[in-house]
Amino acid sequence: MRVTLLAVGRLRPHVRAAADDYLTRLARYVTVEEREVKEASRAPTVEAGQRDEHAALAAKVPPGSRLVALDRSGKTWSSEELARRLDDWRLTARPVTFVIGGSHGLAPALVAKADDTWSLGVLTLPHELARVVVLEQLYRGFTILRGEPYHK
Repeated sequence: MRVTLLAVGRLRPHVRAAADDYLTRLARYVTVEEREVKEASRAPTVEAGQRDEHAALAAKVPPGSRLVALDRSGKTWSSEELARRLDDWRLTARPVTFVIGGSHGLAPALVAKADDTWSLGVLTLPHELARVVVLEQLYRGFTILRGEPYHK
C-alpha cells in the first residue's frame, strides 16, 4: 500500500520531529510519502488563497489515488474505523492520498472532489498539528490491524 500525505506549508522543527517519529514507525507497515505545497499567504482574499492552494495540491496528487480530504465538514472516524478503512483500501491496491489544507482549510472544490472527507473532530487544530495527528492515527490504525499492543 502506498500512502501520500499532501499538505499545505512546511513543518517547524519541533513539529517536524514529531512527524518524523511517526513516519519512521509507519515505515514498518506502509510506504508513506509527504508532499508539501506553499501556503498562499499573499493572496488578496481567503478564497483566492484556497484556489491557489487547490491548484498546487491537485497537481501533486498521485494519479489514480483515492483522495481523502481532511475537513471539519467530514465524518469523524474512530481509530478502529480508520483501521477498517485502511484494510479495505489496502485490498483495492490503489494509492491513498490524505490532503491537509493550510490555515484557512481546503478549497470547497477540492473537498467536493474527494472520495472521502475525514474530520479530526470539532476542535480547531493548527494545520501542522493536524498533520502529526493524521500520522499518529495512521500508525495506530496499522497497529490495530496487526493486533499490536500500541492501541489500548
